[in-house]
Order: sequence, then C-alpha cells, then structure tokens
Amino acid sequence: MSLVKAMAPSSSAIQISRIMRPDDANIAGNVHGGTILKMIEEAGAIISTRHCNSQAGERCVAALARVERTDFLSPMCIGEVSHVSAEITYTSKHSVEVQVNVMSENILTGAKRLTNRATLWYVPLSLKNVDKIIEVPPIQFPSKDQEEEGKKRYEAQKFERLETKQRNGEIILPVVNPDRQTKEPYTVGFSQSSLIHLVGPSDCTLHGFVHGGVTMKLMDEVAGIVAVRHCKTNIVTASVDAINFHRKIKKGCIITISGRMTFTSNKSMEIEVFVDAEPFVEEFQQRYRAVSAFFTYVSLNKEGKPLPVPQLLLENDEEKKRFEEGKGRYLQNKAKRQAEMKALVQQ
Repeated sequence: MSLVKAMAPSSSAIQISRIMRPDDANIAGNVHGGTILKMIEEAGAIISTRHCNSQAGERCVAALARVERTDFLSPMCIGEVSHVSAEITYTSKHSVEVQVNVMSENILTGAKRLTNRATLWYVPLSLKNVDKIIEVPPIQFPSKDQEEEGKKRYEAQKFERLETKQRNGEIILPVVNPDRQTKEPYTVGFSQSSLIHLVGPSDCTLHGFVHGGVTMKLMDEVAGIVAVRHCKTNIVTASVDAINFHRKIKKGCIITISGRMTFTSNKSMEIEVFVDAEPFVEEFQQRYRAVSAFFTYVSLNKEGKPLPVPQLLLENDEEKKRFEEGKGRYLQNKAKRQAEMKALVQQ
C-alpha cells in the first residue's frame, strides 16, 4: 500500500499516489519539502519522457532543466496520501513544460486539500548520446492564445536560466565539524551547513546522471538544517524559488550541497543553496557548479502556528548585499501573492 500509481492511457496527463510514512517526515510529523519535491520531479520526468518517445525515432530520457517557484500551500502529514498529477502545458522544439499539482488526502475522513503547484522544464537527451538533445513532438493547443502564453513562459525561463548561470561563480566553502561555540548566534556563519554525498547508481537515471528529484531532496535537507540551527524550532518549507540545473552530475561524482542564510523577515527565512560537483575518478576534471536555488522556511510552534524568526545578524558588506537582494525577492514575491489573491477575489 506504500506506493500506488494510476496512469492515464494518454501521455498528456498522469497521476501518482503514495501514502506518507514516518521516514518521509520530520520529528513534528510534517512531510519534508524535499520528499514532495522528489515526487513532483518523478511525475514530471515520467510524463515528459513518455511524451518525447511517443513518436517513432531515437529513444530518449527527459532531464530536468529548471523548476519554477514552488509554494508549499499546506503541510502534509504522516498517514495522509499524496496525489501528484502532472500535465504537459507547452512544448518547444527541444523542451517540455510540465504543470504539477499535489493534493493531500486524509484517508480516514476523505478530506482533500491542495498542497503544492509547480512548473518544471525538461529537455530530452538521447539514450545513445547524452550530449544530443532530441526534438520534442508538438502538442495541440486548445487556442492560439494559450500557445502564445506558453511561448512567453518559455522565453522568460530561458532568459532567467542564462542570467542565473552567468552570476553563479560564487563558492560557499564547505563546513565540516564547525566549532559553533566560537560563532555568534544568528549570524550567517553560525547556521551555515554542508552535506557531502557520493553519487551512486540508485541516485541516477538510465544515462548514469543524477535524478533532479534526488538533488532537490538533498538541497531541502541542507536548507532545513540551516533553518533549524538559526531558529531552533520546528520548521517547514514555505516555498522554493526557481531551481536551475546548470550542468549534469555523473555517477561517481562527489557532490557538496552547501546552504547559508541570506535574508530574514519577521516570519520567514531565505536560504541560498548551491550544489557543486567534483568528478571522483576522472583526471583533469575540475569542481563545477551544478545546481542553485533559494529556499524559504517558516518557524512553527507545537500547534503548527507561525513563530517570529530571529533576525539575521550581518557581519560584513557581502552579507549586507545578499540580505538586500533577498529582501527584494521577498517583497517581489509578496506583491505577486497579493495580486493573485486580489484577482481570485475579483473572480
């Protein structure tokens, strides 16, 4: 009963259902954001790979290139069933846009609620040559307007991916067995955390490269540790800004997932997470940036109500600069949510 999959016969939509178990959750019983992100990516990978192989030609596997901002609308708990539904909403010549919704079901009462919405972009890579991107079969759009809207989203994410890659040269030095007694609480250095992981076969796709969902789960784990160290309470993932996958990570690589606090509001924390990869057995291969994202967490009391977040203490100009950039993202996202709520009310 731990895993039930209900697949639609068409490649345009699928649903995956799974019951949440204790090892999916934190000590308060809330399901880890990384677990949900992994399920979202699995659904996206299935539907996009199926679609890209729906016509005769070279076989391929869809690789995750980007996840748009993802909001965690409601916590999911142990014993609830997650229903992850995925639908293809746009195709370009070499990419697929997938819209994913996550519903939580209380199987004792039958009550359901929406917990997540996410948009993911995939590119199909040839099984014979991983560096070759296969052409994507087109989909039929209900209207010309919907096709034009999809094209605008495609151009916007393409521009943002390139922009992020160009400014992504900064390194977060790994923290190994840090002496936190010598650091001031609520500073960036006090909560900064790293995880080092050797990529094995179970982490990888048919190509021998890491699943995007595996990477996101590890990123959420590190970001969660940073958040806990900062506020020392129960925390949950509130949202994830766009996750950009810059380069593939091959089996046998050592990856370092590093996170640091960048911004705090009264009730939320923004944490920057980098994934750097280092080939383990290949000579003359340098460490490189593979993935980057910003995670936002909120602090909760025992009743699940939001708690005030301790304000971040800034120690140098770089930290002040990152704080102001984080504040800009916070205000921009807040304004966007308010506009969306206003539009819903007007409907």
